[in-house]
Amino acid sequence: MANEDKSTKYHRLRRRADLLGTAFAGVVLLGLSFTGVAQSIRDAVGGDGAVGAAMMALLLMLLLSTIEFPFALYQGHLLEHRYGLSTQSLGRWLSDHLKGVALATALGVIAISVVFATMRMAPQQWWWMSAVVFGVATIGMAHIAPVVLLPIFYTFKPLERPDLVERLMRLATRARTDVMGVFEWVLSSHTKKANAALAGMGKTRRILLSDTLLADYSEDEIEVILAHELAHHVHKDLWRGIIVQAVVLVVGFYVADRLAHAALPSVGLQAISDPALLPLLMVIGGAWSFLAMPIANAVSRAQERAADRYALTTTRNVDAFVTAMKRLSQQNMAEEYPSPIVRWLFFSHPPIRERIDAARAFAKESQSIA
Repeated sequence: MANEDKSTKYHRLRRRADLLGTAFAGVVLLGLSFTGVAQSIRDAVGGDGAVGAAMMALLLMLLLSTIEFPFALYQGHLLEHRYGLSTQSLGRWLSDHLKGVALATALGVIAISVVFATMRMAPQQWWWMSAVVFGVATIGMAHIAPVVLLPIFYTFKPLERPDLVERLMRLATRARTDVMGVFEWVLSSHTKKANAALAGMGKTRRILLSDTLLADYSEDEIEVILAHELAHHVHKDLWRGIIVQAVVLVVGFYVADRLAHAALPSVGLQAISDPALLPLLMVIGGAWSFLAMPIANAVSRAQERAADRYALTTTRNVDAFVTAMKRLSQQNMAEEYPSPIVRWLFFSHPPIRERIDAARAFAKESQSIA
């Protein structure tokens, strides 16, 4: 790896920390399951009823957060500072991390309580019932994310650049996408990276442009970036993503049901609705998510390619697209030349170099048609 470039090393170290933290947590959960410790914890916190399930979920979520903290600190703070990407002090990072843990724990306890409630009510049908509830919850989260969840971590304010606001609103109108406004996303208090998004659904849908993007990018570049984001709504990618996620959830819950029933004798339990089974269910869920990741990423990459083409077709500004991609690649330290296995497993977007090459091919194609 002597010739490894800076961005490749950065992403390799991030992935390593993420995988090591997940693997360590998995080993601990398996240990709880097969040593009988999970049963002792269940008995101590409330038995095998609803209270026991909720308390078991709370304790395990906090345990996992503690186990993964060193890896999160390395990945989210130390590594970001080493590569000159973070603008956060350790105290600010810890504050955000604790808010994230609190939010994840609260949502996790609710989700796990729902799963175990369906297990008790319908032990043969719980897997598809839980998937339906999770699917509906995903739609609800998409609605509230820009107005409830994101403001927990970031500051947003109406963009005070009237000409740019008008330009982007016209672009949204051409895309037949209603938006509630254009907002400046104060990202510079966290990172030097740049980002843009079209967040929310229905009456919460809004354009978000990071201050780090607004500071250095031309209006042409911002427009083509936003055109890409609008494409996802034009192509109904959010709904397609929800459908893909729903399929993954249904299959995943069914697999968990089958494996959990098969494992009951090995862990000394009688029913899958026993909260003491939760550590093993978490391992199964994590393994299934990892196995399903390449499929979800392949779907996402196809959507991203189509969104790029929409942006190019709509703006007819290949030069702005190419310069924006180059700027984003440098500013966000994107990995331009991932190995095939890394690309297949972890990339939800095509590599930047592939996107630039596709834009140039589009330009040649357009010239030949003209």
